[in-house]
Amino acid sequence: MPTQHVLFICQTCAFSQTEREHEGQKGGQYLLEAVKNLHQEWELQADVAIQPVECLSACSRSCAVALAAPGKYTYLFGDLPAQTSASAVLECASLYVAADDGYLPWANRPQPFKNGILARIPPLPSSFST
Repeated sequence: MPTQHVLFICQTCAFSQTEREHEGQKGGQYLLEAVKNLHQEWELQADVAIQPVECLSACSRSCAVALAAPGKYTYLFGDLPAQTSASAVLECASLYVAADDGYLPWANRPQPFKNGILARIPPLPSSFST
């Protein structure tokens, strides 16, 4: 069974540092809808679930998305322009799916994901137990 990857998209992010909403819509909601539209025709649709979230606590760095999967690094990205980042989001998710450990080298990331990294969290050790 393939690893299920999750793309978290903050739907409450502002459009920019200076504009909370644009034409009555928050930036995160705009980005979420744009990614969902592209996701419908995406070849990796079955491998990556889109999960809207209320907040990723990156409010000063909107729009924010995160990529996570069992046994892989988890990434949190911000500073994504709401109106132009949807295809880059899925491009980055494609790279993430292809990487066995989820590691995304800086040089390989789409442009909006090069400077917008907020966190790279290592995978939980396989021996981790509660």
